[in-house]
Amino acid sequence: MSGQSVLATGLQFPEGPIACADGSVLLVEIERRTVTRVHADGRVEIAAQLEGGPNGMAVGPDGALYICNNGGFLFQKQEGFNRTKPGVPEGYAGGWIERLDLKTGERRVLYTRCGDHPLVGPNDIVFDAHGGFYFTDFGKMYPRMRMNGGLYYGLADGSRIVEVAYPMIMPNGIGLSPDGTMLYAAETETGRLWAFDLEAPGVVKRAPFPSPHGGRILCGLPGYQRFDSLAVSANGNICIATLVSGCITVVSPQGEVIRQVPTHDPITTNICFGGPELKTAYITLSGTGQLIEMPWPEPGLKLVGG
Repeated sequence: MSGQSVLATGLQFPEGPIACADGSVLLVEIERRTVTRVHADGRVEIAAQLEGGPNGMAVGPDGALYICNNGGFLFQKQEGFNRTKPGVPEGYAGGWIERLDLKTGERRVLYTRCGDHPLVGPNDIVFDAHGGFYFTDFGKMYPRMRMNGGLYYGLADGSRIVEVAYPMIMPNGIGLSPDGTMLYAAETETGRLWAFDLEAPGVVKRAPFPSPHGGRILCGLPGYQRFDSLAVSANGNICIATLVSGCITVVSPQGEVIRQVPTHDPITTNICFGGPELKTAYITLSGTGQLIEMPWPEPGLKLVGG
């Protein structure tokens, strides 16, 4: 697929892109701990300074930003690319979900735990048509151990959070099918895409044993390829940022790998759709600190709040 162009460079581990109506793209810079706006002319502007590690981001029905904060990562350069590494920064005390109103600057933490269990590293988020949101908790990697991750559902007013699936191994990208009946979650370490059949908001029709958490394996990739964040097309295809091989993997709702679109960055972390007819893909390349765009053959799914 041709036509790839660079919109911004020098970003400090960009993630969570949102295409805005004015042609700009909002994203987070995890290492810089900011919400950043990349204007259509390539100008980069810090929109908000945050704490911890802002990771995934979505616009809610009220127009505010809802941000998954992983609590902070450690970073390292390997073979010229910026990467995360095991461990947590000084002062790490868990992750959280926060609401940010860019117009007023008001920031409010909505959730730091689910019941008795603290959130460890919230990663990616998607709103449903009912005004609630699903999000992944990536867990945390340490040099000699790993804390499990899971899937959660929360209400936008901060009044209710429930566990949808647990445990998962580094769940990262999350998305909904166009009809809202299917929830998708991509695991980084396993390179697996899971599908969850939804009975009601935050309620999964659990697949039986041997599923470890009620999901169905939809797709897996061979070799060292790993999944990061994702977006869904209007036709239902799941477009997953793919680590190591440096591409976007397009998977059908039936689990077939349709194509892989190279991005030339092994730390390709996220994708969103915008532009006329939602046929422009905006992709974060965290290894090289870039935001790129390219034409996409089918339109993206219009998101709640988008």
